[in-house]
Amino acid sequence: MTSGNDAAGDEGMPDDGQRRPRTEGAGAGEAADRPRKQPRSFWKELPILVVIALVLALLIKTFLVQAFSIPSASMQDTLQVGDRVLVDKLTPWFGSQPERGEVVVFHDPADWLAGEPAPTPNAVQKVLSWIGLMPSANEKDLIKRVIGVGGDTVQCKGTGPLLVNGHALNEPYVYPGNTPCTDDELGGQFKVTVPKGYIWVMGDHRQNSRDSRYNQSDKNHGMVPVKDVVGRAIVKAWPINRWGTLPIPDTFDQPGINQQTSASAALSVAPQGVAVAAVLPVAVWRRRRAVKAKRG
Repeated sequence: MTSGNDAAGDEGMPDDGQRRPRTEGAGAGEAADRPRKQPRSFWKELPILVVIALVLALLIKTFLVQAFSIPSASMQDTLQVGDRVLVDKLTPWFGSQPERGEVVVFHDPADWLAGEPAPTPNAVQKVLSWIGLMPSANEKDLIKRVIGVGGDTVQCKGTGPLLVNGHALNEPYVYPGNTPCTDDELGGQFKVTVPKGYIWVMGDHRQNSRDSRYNQSDKNHGMVPVKDVVGRAIVKAWPINRWGTLPIPDTFDQPGINQQTSASAALSVAPQGVAVAAVLPVAVWRRRRAVKAKRG
């Protein structure tokens, strides 16, 4: 004969006579006995992180910012041969239009580069360029400064100054020793009105730039369709001793030129830098989660 207390105590006694701690709920014992999942090592996670970084770099290069290499002297002294620039590709997605004074990259609109020698990148360079980890290998892109936008009248008489809507431009960015206009009959003397949806571009090295002036016989009469503009060059990223931004010169702020504005955003990091910055929090989160799981 046992008391009620003894019976209640004996219900939790196993057959082997050893008292074990009680657990709450059905299946709790199974959960306690289940082996803990070991976190993957850093080296196993590394390929996943690399893939994430490459995908982010590709997306950034496609939609945000892309690196380009300067192949010629047409934009000296603003840009030197071999400089790497970062081009803002984001703001055009929001309807931003090129502005006077901006340095822009654009696709060759009408065989401006016909006959120009083009280097042939190897397979590795092509892949790295495609994902945005190296400057673009597309040699059909050009870089110039926007002088006129839709509705503007641009004129060169003699050696200058260059006139936009009848206003003379003070152009401190023009290559030292060059005149704003070239006194020749090949295209240096002109007066044009830019149609809507087009821009008129010129190089800063006026005596060494095959730009809108010298392509007036093409199908666009030397104009560049806005749809062919890749984006605005905003930063000189390499070499490091030439790092700097590419702002719009004050000369285009003078009254009467009808300066337009846009919601331009200066992205000053390369695609790989943005990708690494984006992946790092993911890596930290995964490691913290693994540590917590290990500690139980």
